[in-house]
Parts: sequence; C-alpha cells; structure tokens
Amino acid sequence: MKKKLFKTYEFELDKNQSKVITSFAKQAIKQMESDDRLVKEVRIFNSIVDKLSTSPERVKFTKEEKTRLVFQLRENTKHLKKKVDNSWFLTKWFYRNMYNQYENIIDTLEN
Repeated sequence: MKKKLFKTYEFELDKNQSKVITSFAKQAIKQMESDDRLVKEVRIFNSIVDKLSTSPERVKFTKEEKTRLVFQLRENTKHLKKKVDNSWFLTKWFYRNMYNQYENIIDTLEN
C-alpha cells in the first residue's frame, strides 16, 4: 500500500457549496474584523473568498485555509445541532437544511 507524501488541498465544489462557503466566510469576516486579535483569521477568510470568486468549481486552498474553514464549520454544526434539537418544526426544518449543507461541505473537504 502506497502512502501519499504530500496531501493536495484542491477541491471540486458544486455551485451550491461554493455559495454556502462564500457566504459563511463573509459572515465570519464581518464578525471577526472588529477584533484586532483575529487579523490572521480575517486574512485567511478573505483569501478563501477571493479564491472562490475566481474559480468556484475548482479551488485550491492552503493547509491553513482548509484547517480553519473546517474548524469553523464544525463549530457551526455543533451550534446548529443544538438549535435543531431545541426548536419548533419550521425553525427545525430551516436549521436542519443548513446543518446538512455544512456537513456535506465538511465531508467534501475531508475526503
């Protein structure tokens, strides 16, 4: 069995995944840009948005960009899971849809 020496961070995303990641990254930027301690994270998410705007179907992230994006998406899925478990039908339907989209993106980025 051969083991890969270098991992590639190039991903093929569908149109919906690109839109979700772009809106997620823009929202993260808005929340973090006021805090001076998070300048590095803002720069990472700006880079993600730039890459998705130039080539939304095939994007190549750096290891740091991929790691930060997956981490933030996981944190959001934990939060959404709590919302889904404690909400009414219509709200549950809305949050479950977002939760499933984030899970799908995490699966794409990790496989």
